[in-house]
Amino acid sequence: MSASVSASIPQGKSEKPFLKFLQLIPGILLLAVIGYAGKFLEKFLNTYAKTHHWTFPNIEYVLWAIVIGLLISNLLTVPKIFLPGIATYEFWLKLGIVLLGSRFVLADILKLGGISLALVVVEISLSLLLMHALGRAFNLTPKLTSLLAVGSSICGVSAIIAAKGAIDADDEDSTFAIAAILALGALALFTFPLIGHSLHLSDTVFGLWAGLGVDNTAEATATGALYSDAAGKVAVLAKTARNAMIGFVVLAYAIYWAKRGQAATVGNKAAFLWNKFPKFVLGFLVMSLLVSLHAFTKDQVTSLANLSRWAFLLTFAGVGLRTNFRQMSKQGLRPFIVGALGEVLIAALTFGLVLGANRIWGL
Repeated sequence: MSASVSASIPQGKSEKPFLKFLQLIPGILLLAVIGYAGKFLEKFLNTYAKTHHWTFPNIEYVLWAIVIGLLISNLLTVPKIFLPGIATYEFWLKLGIVLLGSRFVLADILKLGGISLALVVVEISLSLLLMHALGRAFNLTPKLTSLLAVGSSICGVSAIIAAKGAIDADDEDSTFAIAAILALGALALFTFPLIGHSLHLSDTVFGLWAGLGVDNTAEATATGALYSDAAGKVAVLAKTARNAMIGFVVLAYAIYWAKRGQAATVGNKAAFLWNKFPKFVLGFLVMSLLVSLHAFTKDQVTSLANLSRWAFLLTFAGVGLRTNFRQMSKQGLRPFIVGALGEVLIAALTFGLVLGANRIWGL
């Protein structure tokens, strides 16, 4: 390349995004390796057990990927070179949800989505009241209580981060709230499927319960998938309905704290809502609309559904890798007690709501 041509290219601007991309590769490869290891273990152990006539439970790759990630995160020190790529697990989660829209037609969303939305409104209202009552009972600071309430009622860490800036909460409060929500979300992965199987819940009932009762979108998606593929689809639909409410709830908290003089005043409320609204929800709906309009062939729909599974594979590996119980244990006890009590009560509450909806509408 001549000197005149090379001089005309802004080197800094062209190299910086490329360098950032290169920094993601090690962590993404680690996610892929762990996810594929989960798939391999599922197939190998099931085949081995069948060949040797063992009685062995059919453990889904979802659990294997999470367990491998947990072991690495809690028994080893993950080198810093992997951290940027591991953080992309939320991108793969959102991409997987958008692609999962290819497995729904609008009729499915209108039928189950309407029920889900009604249950979401009840769940959010009761969860907020419950968490505030527990926060006052355990003398937590008001803003920490607000963050725990938003996180447990909407979508976990994402809601806490969104609310933190809106109500001018301290970094310490957000760290406490995030640690509590992450720890309890990890426990839900193992307890919800056990309860569901012991009670012989249908895929739809369990999927709705997971989507309503588990906080983080990643954990809710994984919990549903651990039960069955069909339950995983329903869990994503119910959780997506919860996620869509984040802007309204955070706006209400922002206004409340602004009126008390402890947060910035909200100017343009419509712009605030759009800024907080999770855009992947729209992507999910658009994908479902395209499938309903037969914009894709049957083979293309199958390919899109398979791509969503691969995206979730990286997500589930990330769920395990980012969960470090030693770090969480340093955050203090009271937020965990409040979070744990709240999560148990919310799990029971949402379970009752779903059973009631099943009896009324025959899910």
